[in-house]
Amino acid sequence: MQGDSFSDNEQRSSEVPLEIGVVEASELIASGKSMLLLDCREDGEVATCKIEGSVHIPMQAIPERIAEIEALGADSVIVHCHHGGRSLKVAMWLRENGFPQAQNMTGGIEQWSLQVDPQVPRY
Repeated sequence: MQGDSFSDNEQRSSEVPLEIGVVEASELIASGKSMLLLDCREDGEVATCKIEGSVHIPMQAIPERIAEIEALGADSVIVHCHHGGRSLKVAMWLRENGFPQAQNMTGGIEQWSLQVDPQVPRY
């Protein structure tokens, strides 16, 4: 049974691209699907701006706070940072640690501000 579950997770992981664009992410959020938008930026960055509805856990704290992510029970996790570098690392780590549908939002909050919501300040 446990082996079957791993195979299912591995199969779903290969079906879900590692990266998602900001427009596609916005549409997924608007669809109401069970998902988590995870902001892995530092506290000072989040004080400057954030995407409404996102959950903030700084990159370095994610391993020790993984239970919080699990407790949210989302079907998928989209991770973002400022430009997409840190969040790509987090998405890959999450995939290796039980979140096969974790995705990186390419371009981060910078592209979100440019393409989705210009009300989100750029920095």
